Amino acid sequence: MNLDFSVYTWVHVIISLVGIVTGFVVIKGMLASQRMNDWTAVFLATTALTSITGFGFPFEKILPSHIFGVISLVVLLIAILARYAFGLEGRWRSAYVVTALIAQWLNVFVLVVQLFSKVKALQPLAPTQSEPPFLIAQTVVMLLFIFIGIAALRRFHPAPE
Repeated sequence: MNLDFSVYTWVHVIISLVGIVTGFVVIKGMLASQRMNDWTAVFLATTALTSITGFGFPFEKILPSHIFGVISLVVLLIAILARYAFGLEGRWRSAYVVTALIAQWLNVFVLVVQLFSKVKALQPLAPTQSEPPFLIAQTVVMLLFIFIGIAALRRFHPAPE
């Protein structure tokens, strides 16, 4: 099977960006204690597709991206079960908030990796992605997600459906 990886890459990137954008909409809804049913469905589906399509690129060994993909899919499975099978009841509300935020953070983490890897203005700042600018960017992103996660856990108490 001969795939055009430039088209495949663009499809993967578009799916990933839709997942990231809808993820932020869902997080905004969490902070307002709103379920955001349609946005949540798109977020969870596109975030899962991001991980799934990530495995479609050629590789010779297991890479960090594959590990992130597996972690993301496990986290998403918990979020999906918490949201749809258990209806956010009891501790499933917290499980959903935490796992949805972890899935979004993983997407944004990879976005930052790709930005430092592909954007010519950022490449010289962190050519090996172990330099301070990259580490600072990833630390700031992680701290923001922790702060938002704490706020979402406190605020997300949607009315039963």
